[in-house]
Amino acid sequence: MSGKILLSTAYLPPSEYFSLILRADKVLVESEENYLKQSYRNRCYILSAHGPQPLSVPVYLGSQHKTPLKEIRIDYSKRWQQVHLRAITASYSSSPYFQFYYENIEKIIARKTEFLFDLNMELTGSVLKMLGLNINMARTTDFKPVLEAEYDFRYTISPKRKPQFIVKEYIQVFGTSKGVDHRLSIIDLIFNMGPEAVKYL
Repeated sequence: MSGKILLSTAYLPPSEYFSLILRADKVLVESEENYLKQSYRNRCYILSAHGPQPLSVPVYLGSQHKTPLKEIRIDYSKRWQQVHLRAITASYSSSPYFQFYYENIEKIIARKTEFLFDLNMELTGSVLKMLGLNINMARTTDFKPVLEAEYDFRYTISPKRKPQFIVKEYIQVFGTSKGVDHRLSIIDLIFNMGPEAVKYL
C-alpha cells in the first residue's frame, strides 16, 4: 500500500495500526469526528499474567451528547496514570527490551497533557521512533463522512472487529498456545522484540 491513509486517533494502538502506517507515504489522523466510546481512541490492551488487560484513559465528555474528538479532555481526578504505568511495568518489566523503551512512554503518560488527541499523537510519535520509522503524519482539518475508499481505516481498526493485517507470531513473556491477540498494544511487540519489532508488522 502506498499513498495516504486515514486513521482514527488511538491510545497506544495495536500493531495493526502501525502495519498500516508502515505501508503508507502519508498518514492523516482524524481529529474532527465526534468522540466514539469503547474504541482504541482512549484504550489499549496489554498482556498480563492473567491474559489481555484493558487500560482506559478517563475523559470528560461534557453535557452534550456528541463531543468533537479534538475537544476531549483527559480526566485527571482519577489516578489513571499510576494505574497504567504500574500495569505496564507488572506485565513487561521482565521482557527483553523493557528497560530500553519504557522511560519514553513513562514520561509522556506521566505528563498532564490536557487533550486526549495530543496525548495519543505524542505516544504514536514516540512509538514510530522506537520502530525506526520516519512517517509524515498530519491531523485532519475537516470531517468527511465514511469513505468507501481503501485508504480510510478510521472505523475498521476496532477491538470488536477482526484485523485486516495479521502480525506475525513472536515470543511473548506471557504468551500462550493460542497465539498473539490482535488487540494487544504495539508496546507488547516492542518490549518483547526490540529493534526487530518492525519486521513483524
